Amino acid sequence: MKSLLVSAKERLLLVFLYLVGILVTCALATQLFFVFLDMTGKSEYATQLAREFSWKFDDAFKNHPNNINYVAEDHIYVQSVTNLVKVGKLAGNRNLEFGVKNVLEEFLQEKGYDLTPTASYYLDVDIIYLDVLTTKKSLSVFSKTENEVVIRLKGTLYNEGKKEKEVLVEESSSEISMATLIVDTGGKFNQASLSSALKKGCDKLITKLFTKE
Repeated sequence: MKSLLVSAKERLLLVFLYLVGILVTCALATQLFFVFLDMTGKSEYATQLAREFSWKFDDAFKNHPNNINYVAEDHIYVQSVTNLVKVGKLAGNRNLEFGVKNVLEEFLQEKGYDLTPTASYYLDVDIIYLDVLTTKKSLSVFSKTENEVVIRLKGTLYNEGKKEKEVLVEESSSEISMATLIVDTGGKFNQASLSSALKKGCDKLITKLFTKE
């Protein structure tokens, strides 16, 4: 029995030594290969090979699609945000598109996704509706005005050009003001209410898109 154990240990040691020898040989061969490339004036090719090796195995490049640690589901890109609002002061406003895109990207990052332009997953969002709904209630000389900012977003998730999921969400944020005289002109966007409605709408859109049903 003891002789069998000794024999097994010796075999394991030999296997270990063989593996070390193979690794050392590969390392030396690789080094000689790069020296040969440098001596023959192919340093640019050597640099390209080194870069590709890093992209493949270096964890610092895990967001690169060719890296062995790359997980496609963890990467996404907000490809476009289109303002389809037809009426109101923000109809066709490009700054609104930019603002919604920034908010969407913030929520995606908070949920652990990496924003990668080369990702196979990407998101297209349409701003379908955005307006202020004003409700007034008055009693004698006192008045109560509620301005509600309503936003409606449609988001479509794609994977390698194929539609994965499409959702439509609506959110709102309101501001209530009291006055002794009815002087409100209505229809004006309050910045705080607008910002709140955008954030609530984007958060709801991202949550519904990435919730598995």
